[in-house]
Amino acid sequence: MTDAFTLDGTYIHLRPDESAAAMPGGAAFWAGIADRRDLDQGRLMGSTRQSADWDHWERHPAGDEILVLLSGEMEVVLDTPSGEQRAKLSPGQTFIVPRGVWHRGIVTKAGELMFVTPGAGTEHRPV
Repeated sequence: MTDAFTLDGTYIHLRPDESAAAMPGGAAFWAGIADRRDLDQGRLMGSTRQSADWDHWERHPAGDEILVLLSGEMEVVLDTPSGEQRAKLSPGQTFIVPRGVWHRGIVTKAGELMFVTPGAGTEHRPV
């Protein structure tokens, strides 16, 4: 791919061999995510619109997740053995979700969130 693109419409698979592959992102990508095995190695980078609280918890047993708030305001909620911990994010701030920790987002002002996520074994559960 030689054309520029946006991370909300095109995601990047950061492969373990240090190469990067662009792939279509957005809603269609997430609709089939549970069946994808091509992302089990490496990391996925992209951005998503954050306009409502997440309706699920998620965790990534293969590694830490990096979240960068590009615009808006939100809280990242971690479900830890000692109880919920929250981190408020403003535009430009970055948060590292530790490997294997259940987490979700609470949106206080709509915006864009960039993510760098390990794909292997990712799990979801309802709020």
